[in-house]
Amino acid sequence: MKSLNIKLDSIDKVKDFVNTINTFDGDFDLASSRYVVDAKSIMGIFSLDVSTVLRLDVHDDSEFDAVKSALSSYIVD
Repeated sequence: MKSLNIKLDSIDKVKDFVNTINTFDGDFDLASSRYVVDAKSIMGIFSLDVSTVLRLDVHDDSEFDAVKSALSSYIVD
């Protein structure tokens, strides 16, 4: 498993993120402090504090580079 830090600070960004992440077959989790939700679930994402940086866990390492490229506009350091 590999992780990325991402920022989803608007409703449109959350919608676009979910549409993009759903094009991949693997499992993805989003974490905010101690809460973890399925990154493919728009309702789950809205249960998190989206005003903070979230951790995206990519469970399939073979897809990591493609996911990182597709989500480059959301990635923060």
